[in-house]
Amino acid sequence: MEHLLVAVNAVVPFLIYMAFGYGAKRAGLMEEALARRINSVVFQAFYPVMMFYNLYQNKGVRFSAGRLILTGVLGELILILLLLLIVPALVRDDARRGVLIQAVYRSNFVLFAMPLTENVFGKAGLVTASMMVAIIVPFYNVTAVIILEHFRGGRPDFAQLLKKVLVNPMILGTLIGIPFLLFDIRLPECVEKPISQFSALTTPLALFILGATLRFSSLEKNLRPIMAALSAKLIVIPAVMLAVSVVIGMEPLERFVLLSMFATPTAAASFPMAQNMGGDGELAGELVVCSTTVSVITIFFWILILKSTGLI
Repeated sequence: MEHLLVAVNAVVPFLIYMAFGYGAKRAGLMEEALARRINSVVFQAFYPVMMFYNLYQNKGVRFSAGRLILTGVLGELILILLLLLIVPALVRDDARRGVLIQAVYRSNFVLFAMPLTENVFGKAGLVTASMMVAIIVPFYNVTAVIILEHFRGGRPDFAQLLKKVLVNPMILGTLIGIPFLLFDIRLPECVEKPISQFSALTTPLALFILGATLRFSSLEKNLRPIMAALSAKLIVIPAVMLAVSVVIGMEPLERFVLLSMFATPTAAASFPMAQNMGGDGELAGELVVCSTTVSVITIFFWILILKSTGLI
């Protein structure tokens, strides 16, 4: 029951933010056109601040878990390559291809890893989780930009693609944050405080806007790709990575952080990124909502399996 409560406490706030936005739209307080304009502001202005602060606040983190980092990054790269082969063979629309690939490999690792790891391993586990957040967030953002640009329609050359990657708001926030992390640069408190508050506001606001733009009338149309993506995202891929962690002899903490990379729901940031980069925003939003809801059950069972088998 304790582990179920952890998963519920991590997921339910997301559902409340989205329900609040949907309720505001239903009450006539938020027109969809306005919500989409605000969503663009969130993507262009708020997400860079959050990406910067995610790195900035990880001061003092030691990058020592080489096996965990290598396994996690290689696992993601192999998964992306497989998805680039499988998804285009099954889906014709480029706008949906990029969204589905992003939904399967990109997790809400930032917001789920910390509370889950702390509950199971205490504060000692937060150092390892923080380290992986600092590594995997830039990786997610760079690869997501490349994939969405690839499926945008045109075929830009490498120089054009690199330029678009570097000027992406999330990448800019990450690039600015890296020197602060590496050289432990500190900001004055009067500057750091509003940055931390803007960062904390980003996800609730993005999910509120997501709720305000949801149209469940299309859920039936998208049900098959959503079910396929969620099955792979929350069940099949975590099972494969769990098996890998056992074969290579990972420690319990390493194994749990690795699983939290692959078994948590689709990143909330995938919705505004898809909507602002030519992807199917409607499908992206539904994937975030559905994966977040279903993950309440799947995360609980993953923790239960790990605990009952002595793997953590």
